Amino acid sequence: MPEYRRILLDGAAVRVVREGDVLVSPDGRGVPVEQAIHLPPVEPSKIIAVHLNHRSRVAEFQITLPAAPTYFHKPTSALNAHNGAVVRPEGCKWLNYEGEVAIVIGRTCRNVSPEEAGEYIAGYTVANDFGLHDFRDTDAGSMLRVKGSDTLCPLGPGLVTDWDFRGKYLRTYVNGTVVQNGSTDEMAWDMNYLVADIARTITLLPGDVLLSGTPANSRPVGPGDVVEVEVEGLGRLTNRIVTGPVPVRRDVGAQPTESEEVLSTALGGDWEFRGIRPPRRG
Repeated sequence: MPEYRRILLDGAAVRVVREGDVLVSPDGRGVPVEQAIHLPPVEPSKIIAVHLNHRSRVAEFQITLPAAPTYFHKPTSALNAHNGAVVRPEGCKWLNYEGEVAIVIGRTCRNVSPEEAGEYIAGYTVANDFGLHDFRDTDAGSMLRVKGSDTLCPLGPGLVTDWDFRGKYLRTYVNGTVVQNGSTDEMAWDMNYLVADIARTITLLPGDVLLSGTPANSRPVGPGDVVEVEVEGLGRLTNRIVTGPVPVRRDVGAQPTESEEVLSTALGGDWEFRGIRPPRRG
């Protein structure tokens, strides 16, 4: 399966192909994989993410799936790359990882059937759909700051084409310990369905990204933690959590909170009242 990456090479963004442990540029220059400075493997015009899709995640929250998938938007300013630093702003404490598979669009896509959708997919990459749940009380509807704050959308390390999404494992590690262990087979709606669903009303352009959902056991991480997401056949995406250089400003806007809504979402199945009472929102 061909794998393409974007790296910095002599100060320029260059698309390279992986050949074993070497990344080879169009002019033949080679860079060892471990020495490369990675960029996000694609340049999307938009990033769309599904709320719930993995059945283990639904079971963990003791809820039911909606009749059809629902979505939110992450701005492209949230993009990050393999080995990039993920910033938890000073004054916040509920930053959660969410290992996922990212779908990458290959050609303009509008009003296609699920059976046709695969023809519009360029390939797949690994994603970590980080969530800053400190802002969940005010942004639960839009998820704008929760999921769209700077650095909260690492993608990579590469774009893999000709990858069959069926029956692949997905694992997240924190400091080397497995914390999520799921499979693409537990998705209620597969990759082709998600593309066709969105493309009914939103034109998808080459490079656009759809995040396909996370399995159970998303939990908070903090500065110094190393989070890795591994997807069978797509590789391993690695990021380190750091503290932001300045605190969230207190002279404007809603402030980070620590309500039951925040705690119940951030702690997932570890919330002490899970099954006893619901969070404030469904």
